[in-house]
Amino acid sequence: MAVREAEFMAALDAVRKVAPVLRSNALSAENENWIPEENVRLLDEAGVFSAAVPQRYGGLDLPVERQAALLAEIARYCGSTGWVAMVWVTTAWMASLYPDRAQAEVFAGGSVRVSGGFTPSGTLVPTEGGYLLTGTWRFNTGVKGAEWNVCAAVAEYPDGRTEELFPLVPTSALSTGDDWDVFGAAGTGSVTSTAKDVFVPAHRVVDAAVYEAATGNRWNAEVHGRNYHLLSYILAGGASVFTGLGRAALDAFTQALPGKGITYTNWAEQNQHPHIQIQVAVATNKIASCEALQESFLRPIQGRADRGEPLTLAERATVRGQVAHIVQTTKEAVGELAALSPASAISRSKEFQRIHRDILALSLHGLLAPIGSLEAQGRVLLGLEPGTDYL
Repeated sequence: MAVREAEFMAALDAVRKVAPVLRSNALSAENENWIPEENVRLLDEAGVFSAAVPQRYGGLDLPVERQAALLAEIARYCGSTGWVAMVWVTTAWMASLYPDRAQAEVFAGGSVRVSGGFTPSGTLVPTEGGYLLTGTWRFNTGVKGAEWNVCAAVAEYPDGRTEELFPLVPTSALSTGDDWDVFGAAGTGSVTSTAKDVFVPAHRVVDAAVYEAATGNRWNAEVHGRNYHLLSYILAGGASVFTGLGRAALDAFTQALPGKGITYTNWAEQNQHPHIQIQVAVATNKIASCEALQESFLRPIQGRADRGEPLTLAERATVRGQVAHIVQTTKEAVGELAALSPASAISRSKEFQRIHRDILALSLHGLLAPIGSLEAQGRVLLGLEPGTDYL
């Protein structure tokens, strides 16, 4: 455990050292609709893309709370880079739920970038040795720079049965579109990807047991410590991007205050105005409370995995609801700071407006929206069925 902590601190320090580059590249990422290759290289060298890779394949094999801390730090310097890194890291962990043969292929380099999603918009036709995959997946974050991709699809069997499966394919087998034209999180490059009769061997396909980390034919099926509940784990990682963006907004806002007055008033220094002081404190406390809330659900996620126990329904509902609360509360905090910003803040050269747009855009993700997430948590709290399968 001490070794893992030392390697985590080394990776975190490496990310902090390249922070100026990530921050300065943020405008380029937005203009190009994709994060610069320099960002990918620097984070790879920092060890970020081995964070969730099992130790037996040369990965850092960090626990979920340490993965979350790394992702929050990246998002603090570039929201798009933080979101892409979150997808690559969490989906790489998902690959550890595949059979041994697939893991050996995916983790061969010790560091890997894996993209994918959970909307089953493809079809799988059984064939000798595996399946033929055809489909189209929208909003496929990170696929432009990933080495592997999880393509959720529905298998159609000759007897009429259907089954949701998760084939894992090299991204070289997919074609990608140029259809990512958005007001925020532009650098995530979340384009549409397409497969046409791509052969997927059976050992690179898992079924819905993946949600419970209950897949078999793998060395780590009964190993304690890293068999997390899939959706809870991914949601927990996603929350890091929002706390990171919250910290980014505080950094950008407070750094811009010295020497700036309040236009059309007698206030020569904004930071001397009591309203500014109070609002900065409120925003800071909102973001800090979200960080503490994230820690409160990371502990049971890791604790259950350490004991080899599944999360309870109540715990899964709590994670989803509390992540939605983090999303909404960090968004509010950034919005409150935006309302205090001078008119010059709308310039595209200014960091703050990009942070604001990024958090607004990312908060629209379906699994993070408050209506479904808080409803599910509230229903379980009231002793009702959650009303969704996505827990």
